[in-house]
Amino acid sequence: MGKYRKFQEGKIGWPWVVAVGIVKPTLLATTKHQWDGGEKIPESGGAVFALNHVSEIDPFTAAHIVWDYGRRPSYLAKAGLFKGPLGKFLRAAGQIPVDRKAGAAAFDAAVKAVNEGSIVVVYVEGSITKDPTGWPMRGKSGAARIALATGAPVYPVGQWGAQELLPAYSLKPHLIGRKMIQMKIGDPVDLKDLEVQDHTTDVINQATDRIMKAIVGLVADIRGEEAPSELFDPKKAGVNATGDPRKTKKKDSN
Repeated sequence: MGKYRKFQEGKIGWPWVVAVGIVKPTLLATTKHQWDGGEKIPESGGAVFALNHVSEIDPFTAAHIVWDYGRRPSYLAKAGLFKGPLGKFLRAAGQIPVDRKAGAAAFDAAVKAVNEGSIVVVYVEGSITKDPTGWPMRGKSGAARIALATGAPVYPVGQWGAQELLPAYSLKPHLIGRKMIQMKIGDPVDLKDLEVQDHTTDVINQATDRIMKAIVGLVADIRGEEAPSELFDPKKAGVNATGDPRKTKKKDSN
């Protein structure tokens, strides 16, 4: 499991003092955790953390493991959140404002953050999994594109358990009993052969497939189960790609 590290990135900063002072005690009161491979988190330099997504609480549990090993994570957040006092707080905490109407802004902002030495957390599926049994669903290309553009390491992370505290697509936490959160960090996905090629759609898809294969393998290790032979595809299943699948109605075929 490795020994936790002291904070590595200079001054902690007031936003993180406040956030950690509130969030970490709350997590410790409601969850237990098992971190596997945390020592692989680099002590400095930019990196991409690619995780599966099982609950709205995931960003807090991901921040927990990254913080325990001496780094602070950065996330892409809607530009609208960066107004007023909250915006001051988010900027000071190193979070990344993204205007989603500005095309490639999210990608450019993430690349800039990684190149400047941040650990950028990416939920590769793009939303909480729609797989009925909670396995990772088909991945999107964001993590692969950032890794190929920067040459930074992309660490696959498998996680399980956060959905027991806050079920997928729910705002009602289950607070009775401390839930076990498990995270396993793998070795960086080898993309060297793809980095030197033109980053065509095919090359990006190859990189995405490698990242997803690594994540699924880690989740299988945690769950102690065999992973599905084919990842769940919301489009093939007729499920809304972003919303709660329970609220998605299939179109009449007539």
